[in-house]
Amino acid sequence: MTSSPTDPQPPENPLSPGQDALLGPSDIRELAKALGVRPTKQRGQNFVIDANTVRRIIRTADVRDDDVVVEVGPGLGSLTLGLLETARHVTAVEIDDTLAAALPATVNARLPERAQNFALVHSDALRVTELPGPEPTTLVANLPYNVAVPVLLHMLEHFPTIERTLVMVQAEVADRLAAAPGSKVYGVPSVKANWYAEVKRAGAIGRNVFWPAPNVDSGLVSLVRRAEPLATKATRQQVFAVVDAAFAQRRKTLRAALSGWAGSGAAAEAALVAAGVPPQARGESLTVEEFAAIAEHTPAR
Repeated sequence: MTSSPTDPQPPENPLSPGQDALLGPSDIRELAKALGVRPTKQRGQNFVIDANTVRRIIRTADVRDDDVVVEVGPGLGSLTLGLLETARHVTAVEIDDTLAAALPATVNARLPERAQNFALVHSDALRVTELPGPEPTTLVANLPYNVAVPVLLHMLEHFPTIERTLVMVQAEVADRLAAAPGSKVYGVPSVKANWYAEVKRAGAIGRNVFWPAPNVDSGLVSLVRRAEPLATKATRQQVFAVVDAAFAQRRKTLRAALSGWAGSGAAAEAALVAAGVPPQARGESLTVEEFAAIAEHTPAR
């Protein structure tokens, strides 16, 4: 999106020699004031105001100088600028009209020598199925809490060239994504993320590095895409249908929870036995491989 003459513009902010290109607390507040931006809970807007946290995220993400990074929800550009300092190319996906219009100017003011390595997509990330420029190798994002899991899964599905991902999400969501079978918080996000990648917790983030400070703690989650897709005859859609059914009634045995998916309790039991899964087991105890084995016996409709 290109801004019109009436759009609010970020202040001209040429850097003096040796000045850090990354945004600090005063820079963030000055930008927000100039743009008339008030962070909204509706879009989960909490801007990172600490440059050291940005650099920590980039180190943890293992961003390299040949990486093509896609960033979702760049906001005022805190993380964007850090990524541009390191990566070969950065494409940012931003839904907010004002923030999308202003970000290219911020990049030009703070990192003019890297501006040609930056692209902006003004869109809802959940609707993005292609990106300009080279194919992305890495996803790094401070994801809005209310859409973190859908956005993450959407990006992993539609951009198979993404090899490494690091997302900052609500701590509770981070725990769910990285949970192992048998954990109380193991569920749909855990299994679906594991379909694509090896998932692990990669650290905690305090509340004071954000503006405004959120009411919850944040966590980093690392996802490294599987070198080979999961070995199964079932499709992703078939596997995810079993996962959704199993956790829709997670307190029930799989025989009962999957009866609607299979058409009857007897049909569910037959599929489970054929997959080598005890019918009395519960979804929270199964690996993604076991869900895939069940899905291979999806009843014909």
